[in-house]
Amino acid sequence: MDNGYGAYGQVDQEVLVTRHAPLVKKIAYHLVSRLPASVQVDDLIQAGMLGLLDAANQYKATQGASFETYATIRVRGAMLDELRRNDWAPKSVHKRVRDLTSAMNVVEMRTGRDATDREVAEEMGISLEEYHSILLESNTRRMTSFDDINSSEDDNREQFSDEAPEPTERIAEDQFRSGLAAAIDSLPEREKLIIALYYDEELNLKEIGMILEVSESRVSQLMSQAHARLRVRMREHTQ
Repeated sequence: MDNGYGAYGQVDQEVLVTRHAPLVKKIAYHLVSRLPASVQVDDLIQAGMLGLLDAANQYKATQGASFETYATIRVRGAMLDELRRNDWAPKSVHKRVRDLTSAMNVVEMRTGRDATDREVAEEMGISLEEYHSILLESNTRRMTSFDDINSSEDDNREQFSDEAPEPTERIAEDQFRSGLAAAIDSLPEREKLIIALYYDEELNLKEIGMILEVSESRVSQLMSQAHARLRVRMREHTQ
């Protein structure tokens, strides 16, 4: 039986790429289910195939991990890199998101508790409808930046790196993760549940809406609000 390796354990790159091409589609469809409708699955598949080719070229059987594990990381990484390069959110969206985060910080510093939708809207001098619109824009921007989704990928890539991180870098990473865990735990219960369902259970917005019995757009708003709170509470780790 052909196991994908040539003589002396060398990897047969063509066999590996052909055999694992379905893996690229599987990963692409999994990611696109969690993204705005404007993201085309064919673009993800194209980027993923390039990642698969790169994985086949770079893989060494002596690395310990299976090729499928290695390829999964490289394929997902290639898709995420492609999405980052094509962040289509206009500058006005980025500014409104910064303004929203700053207003939320002002309210929470003043009141000592979680800011409500209406309080943040009043601080920004806009209507509640405009505030909710910015939350939806913020969610699209966040989901295309992939800072959150990619954190687990970075952890997995480390096992294939030839260079160990500096001790100070490892301490900083550990402190960031601890701070993030505490920040998530401090969220209002509904927002914390949405974060858990999205990232831990890997449900999409529509599925979360069915569980909470709210619309998909409302889930999107609450998720954006949760990320705004996290940005406020994680400032000391990101400055």
